[in-house]
Amino acid sequence: MSNENRISEVRTTQSEPEREQRIFSFKLTQWVWLLFGVLEALIVLRIGLKLVGANPASPIVALIYGFTYLFLFPFEGLVASPSMGSMILELSSMFAILIYGLIAWAVERTVWLIFYRPRRNMVSVTETSTSESRTPR
Repeated sequence: MSNENRISEVRTTQSEPEREQRIFSFKLTQWVWLLFGVLEALIVLRIGLKLVGANPASPIVALIYGFTYLFLFPFEGLVASPSMGSMILELSSMFAILIYGLIAWAVERTVWLIFYRPRRNMVSVTETSTSESRTPR
């Protein structure tokens, strides 16, 4: 007489198609918002420094003015900036913030349309293997 033992193993794996593509598109859109957000924060800082009449000879003020000028020169002279003494209200910089916000939104939407893939159903694969072992008596 022989003893028969059956060993059964069930292994199930699940995967989500195009998950990496969705993560990539999410990270890319977050980088777009971060970069434009930093740019707009620097422009707001420039507006504040101009409004309080900060000394342009100060190294940090000169750095902020120099960097933000790269992005504000297309808007220079767009509207008259009211001033009183050394204090200036840069209305063209405020307009630039609005325009750069719209550009950021357009870039983010474009990236999302190109790279985003909607979530699909999970794919499950079940493997079953059975082996028989005989033990003699």
